[in-house]
Amino acid sequence: MVDEVFFPNPVQVPASRPVNRPGTGTAVGSDTPFARVLDRKLPSAGVTFSNHAQERLQERGIRLSGTDMERLEGAVDSVARKGGKDSLVLLGDAALVVSVKNRTVVTAMDRAGMRGNVFTNIDSAVIL
Repeated sequence: MVDEVFFPNPVQVPASRPVNRPGTGTAVGSDTPFARVLDRKLPSAGVTFSNHAQERLQERGIRLSGTDMERLEGAVDSVARKGGKDSLVLLGDAALVVSVKNRTVVTAMDRAGMRGNVFTNIDSAVIL
């Protein structure tokens, strides 16, 4: 019986490579040129508005404050955690239909436009 095990090509971790340690908050390669380009190309965590939604906001005189935007982003985060895809967000006097996956408001209407309207193709609603 042989008491030795032979590994022809032992695995060695290069000493110069950064190691991802739990609790440090730094991912391996997070400051590489590729990571920086990718961060610029990926959408931010904020909510955006489609051209259609921007037109509806302007036509209907709907104004969203910084606080409104924070509440909207929180609502989208909440719906995303629950697995929602398309949501109706009622925010003050505005009704916003949001694509949660894209984090994009696709249309908006004011209180007058909400009356008698049927909202279709949504799987969730948030009342703020």
